[in-house]
Amino acid sequence: MSTQLSGVLTALATPFTSDGGIDVAMLRYLVDRSIEAGVNGVVACGSTGEFAALSADERRLVVETVVEHTAGRVPVVAQTGATSTQEAINLSLHAQQCGADVLMVVAPYYDAPSISEVNGYFRAVAEAVERPVMLYNMPGPVGINLEPDLVGKLAREVENIQYIKDSSGDMGQATQLIHHHSEYISTIIGWDSLILAALTEGAAAVMAGTANIVPREIVAAQRAVAAGDFTAARAKWNRIYPLIDAVLSSPFVPSVKAALRLLGHPIGSPRRPTEDLDPVSVARLEKLIAELQLEAAYA
Repeated sequence: MSTQLSGVLTALATPFTSDGGIDVAMLRYLVDRSIEAGVNGVVACGSTGEFAALSADERRLVVETVVEHTAGRVPVVAQTGATSTQEAINLSLHAQQCGADVLMVVAPYYDAPSISEVNGYFRAVAEAVERPVMLYNMPGPVGINLEPDLVGKLAREVENIQYIKDSSGDMGQATQLIHHHSEYISTIIGWDSLILAALTEGAAAVMAGTANIVPREIVAAQRAVAAGDFTAARAKWNRIYPLIDAVLSSPFVPSVKAALRLLGHPIGSPRRPTEDLDPVSVARLEKLIAELQLEAAYA
């Protein structure tokens, strides 16, 4: 399968059983739900998937499950970054062996690394694997921002660094990546409220945790942009934006899981210590979901 990513990628949530284990059956269901809605790829062990709360063995299980169940229907991106270079290499080699199409690598996310350390980390991981690598820019938890010029330099010098997922929430930075560095690297925006803006600006793809909730609707907006029908794209986006904004305005993973439960797809609670969504926020999501008649749309 071609690994050229485009369109809409679902950052899959990780379902948990009542005793806290990985709910493999529900994970497979989420994969099917997104693919049947028309998404162009799925992502295992991203931030929406609570990767930092999973053990290394659990991360391997999630990647194995998603790759196996996707069965080549769409590309699979596996997030394999870690707090040490060697662990990131180990997870990346495992994902490559499983058949993941692209390896998304977040920088070490506890002690904020220096630019030199980040540079060495990404180069070492990329040079250890053969699959395309996606840099994952997540400045908040990591403590360092991957500036566009650094991203461009890495992509020019390391052949298999082919993508950047920018979750900075900075549309100005995203625009620089798209317009100044697209010859060397494809930009994927990972900030859900910027989906329409990013696609209109020319991002290669968007990666969205809210695509667990409204995959068909996000795909419809993306396809309208791709067809050049910006009026339709705006109308489709305006319809779902209030729900997406509500999810983003509350703790994100609890909101995604609460919304899926309200839609009849219970995937368990976030892994502790992260708490379930508060009742007021749940009621807000319930109201917005009812207004969109999402249950009927996915019946």
